[in-house]
Amino acid sequence: MKPFGYVRADDVDTAIATVATEPGARFLGGGTNLVDLMKLGVERPELLVDVSRLPLTGIDPLRDGRWRIGANVRNSDLAAHPVIRSRFPALSQALLAGASGQLRNAATTGGNLLQRTRCLYFQDVSKPCNKRSPGSGCPAREGVHRDLAILGHSEHCVATHPSDLAVALAALDASVVLRGPDGERRVALTEFHRLPADLPERDTVIAHDELLTAVELPAPPPGHSAYRKARDRASYAFALASVAAVLDVREGEVREARLAFGGLAAKPWRARVAEQALRGAPATEDSFRRAAEAELAAARPLRDNGFKVPLARNLATQVLTSLADAHHQPPSAR
Repeated sequence: MKPFGYVRADDVDTAIATVATEPGARFLGGGTNLVDLMKLGVERPELLVDVSRLPLTGIDPLRDGRWRIGANVRNSDLAAHPVIRSRFPALSQALLAGASGQLRNAATTGGNLLQRTRCLYFQDVSKPCNKRSPGSGCPAREGVHRDLAILGHSEHCVATHPSDLAVALAALDASVVLRGPDGERRVALTEFHRLPADLPERDTVIAHDELLTAVELPAPPPGHSAYRKARDRASYAFALASVAAVLDVREGEVREARLAFGGLAAKPWRARVAEQALRGAPATEDSFRRAAEAELAAARPLRDNGFKVPLARNLATQVLTSLADAHHQPPSAR
């Protein structure tokens, strides 16, 4: 491992100022992704600024019905929070599907959203990778790509984003709070992560000297929400495809629908086409399948990952059907 400096930040402003003056500096939170990448030689920071002890650990209601989640809230604490479990169940389900208990105890909300892809070529410094070394090529396109993108990819990169949490937050219309030397700004979660286009090395819109300090959730949406994940083994595996959905049904008709896919693109894929198709449609399995198919018509699968299209379609249909059924159950049965 390359030698590096280390400082522990005493406050947010000092942490930001330190990173702003050091091009080779990185913020360190739970370290469950960054430290692994340092061991592999993928990440080679010159200075780590430890923000893990900054007071960004609240899960707090705001006056207008929104909720603010501090960037240093541990995944295990967020998943177990009674308000999150009862009012934002998709969020709790996504976190519990994401990793082992040991990792959830260390990983943070901010770090989860900023984790890098798990593409094999990105993690192997002996191989070319445009995300790791711009201009070197993307061998995954013709190589091992079974787990990789079918939506929004480019000739430069076909990696997928690994976060389960981010998919649920996308469906819940969350935003991230970024703080830099010039102050604070908010970015919709759906706009925070980037598709690769011709700059695959840029995963998000965050600037080098900005610190992700919080996530904000709108007031709980009407209806029910859920998260479901398909993977190669029963636990502790990244998604082949995942779905986060919010569904509000009145008198057998879809009043509102929000849908996001994971495991299919370099960012959580908010399914706007499917949502539009669902609004006003009958809340039936056939409607849900047709809406998912309309969204996935844009898919461009590679040689070995075309199975993700029917997988994502069926997963979305199952989740939406189960949410529609929940509207007919008495509260005690939910």
